Amino acid sequence: MALVCLRDLTPAECAAVQTLAHSRTARAYRVQRAQIIWRARCGESASVIAARVGLDGETVRKRIRRFNAEGLEALKDRHRSGRRPTYSPEQTATVIASALSKPQTLGLPFAAWTLDRLAAYLHEHKGIAMQRSRIDEILLHEGLRWRKHETWFGERVDPAFAEKRSHGPVTAGLVR
Repeated sequence: MALVCLRDLTPAECAAVQTLAHSRTARAYRVQRAQIIWRARCGESASVIAARVGLDGETVRKRIRRFNAEGLEALKDRHRSGRRPTYSPEQTATVIASALSKPQTLGLPFAAWTLDRLAAYLHEHKGIAMQRSRIDEILLHEGLRWRKHETWFGERVDPAFAEKRSHGPVTAGLVR
């Protein structure tokens, strides 16, 4: 385990790192990298930072060394070798935009997306045949997560609920 120290930041770097470390709209991996640098600037050790951000100590030290060498560029992803993306940036943007839109505004008969519904919509309406797992990867990479199934709160979905409620207990499904 090699000891690593963060170099002094310029005022511009300090401001940029602080802003990014507290951002709620930037990509999650960039926020995490900025948090590592910000915490190191505040004097936390690599092992403490690692525990707080959910990484191992060597990854934190690597991020600090890279920042020392590259500055703010170290917060971005490097180009990686390997297979080119199967889907164009325009298709990826369409997936994200569709997932962020409400299905009812698109004329669809449901109120929330599932991966199956989103995949079907993209294939039928946008001409993008994409597997559920790939859609999920794109959304997670963008920092979007599916909500856990929740029980309802607030207004009832059925507009006639109050009228039905006033007529006594519901005996649907029972035949006399």
